[in-house]
Amino acid sequence: CFSDIISTVEFNYSGDLLATGDKGGRVVIFQREQENKSRPHSRGEYNVYSTFQSHEPEFDYLKSLEIEEKINKIRWLPQQNAAHFLLSTNDKTIKLWKISERDKRAEGYNLKDEDGRLRDPFRITALRVPILKPMDLMVEASPRRIFANAHTYHINSISVNSDHETYLSADDLRINLWHLEITDRSFNIVDMKPANMEELAEVITAAEFHPHQCNVLVYSSSKGTVRLCDMRSSALCDRHSKFFEEPEDPSSRSFFSEIISSISDVKFSHSGRYMMTRDYLSVKVWDLNMESRPVETHQVHEYLRSKLCSLYENDCIFDKFECCWNGSDSAIMTGSYNNFFRMFDRNARRDVTLEASRENSKPRASLKPRKVCTGGKRKKDEISVDSLDFNKKILHTAWHPLENIIAVAATNNLYIFQDKVN
Repeated sequence: CFSDIISTVEFNYSGDLLATGDKGGRVVIFQREQENKSRPHSRGEYNVYSTFQSHEPEFDYLKSLEIEEKINKIRWLPQQNAAHFLLSTNDKTIKLWKISERDKRAEGYNLKDEDGRLRDPFRITALRVPILKPMDLMVEASPRRIFANAHTYHINSISVNSDHETYLSADDLRINLWHLEITDRSFNIVDMKPANMEELAEVITAAEFHPHQCNVLVYSSSKGTVRLCDMRSSALCDRHSKFFEEPEDPSSRSFFSEIISSISDVKFSHSGRYMMTRDYLSVKVWDLNMESRPVETHQVHEYLRSKLCSLYENDCIFDKFECCWNGSDSAIMTGSYNNFFRMFDRNARRDVTLEASRENSKPRASLKPRKVCTGGKRKKDEISVDSLDFNKKILHTAWHPLENIIAVAATNNLYIFQDKVN
């Protein structure tokens, strides 16, 4: 069943809610259980809180194109009241959803019976005051805004601004700025579309607002570069303020160089001082004050460099891996193949490969580090490169904003791991 393949994973600002979107257009929200005296270990367990259909498949009659219902991205809004709000998008349409709880209902209406039928006005002789009665908790999801018809190409990113009232949406060639209250117009801030489409050399792959400066955003490209724009210097960000690019090593140039240098994800650190970019083989950390080269480069699966030919033939070379920071920016995480995911400790300069699979994830069991051997003699617990399963890939991961709890999407399974507490 393809429709339940998870396509995005996102914690909210407190980390108590975790949203996933899937290929079938559904959003599933998990809520963290509160500490329970009778079950001391239950804190940290996430259980389904709400499930709703966010997008339906559509058809563009003008272009004769099917529009998939698959959820490309989910972004939470900071919580202002008892309700929660999130933005979800497919290829074309962004929706603002409100998730709220109801545990009371009104009874004793004047104009209708308990079963909802209208009463005969002539039979109403006394005025009743309706009262609120407790009922079973209901979680409702309702669409509050629909932001449509602003993208010619497929939306790959949405990002809420730190001013909490605007957000951006990016497709292959343009970035639009929206106000959360206004659905019928958006402001185009980046347009990379050439006058002649035959001259098209690069596309936008991801975009994000700075976590604290509401005028700063970055977007990455298929050419392996990142542009930082400042909306104070000009409303149209066609001219970037900063341009991050690592010079290519001529000795390692190959037929695949351009494809594997394409950036699939860009994320600001929580501090706002660094940003991280993910390309096919590595993840890089950049200091925003230094454009010439990254301050850190972490190899995700260097052993695949010799396998690029077959990865090109089976289209895996075009897989878009995401990356994420932990709450204190001291560690980063990104996915790989064979249900492996990688974590890099920036301070200790250590890294580890872990596996998200049913066989080795019994509740409360520790994850064992995995090693891949690239040739020569294979040790007992190593896995040979040739036996890696490229259909099992971890593209989407999320890290709890405050604690060491991570969510890892492995095709249609969601795994939640946390630091072992003794």
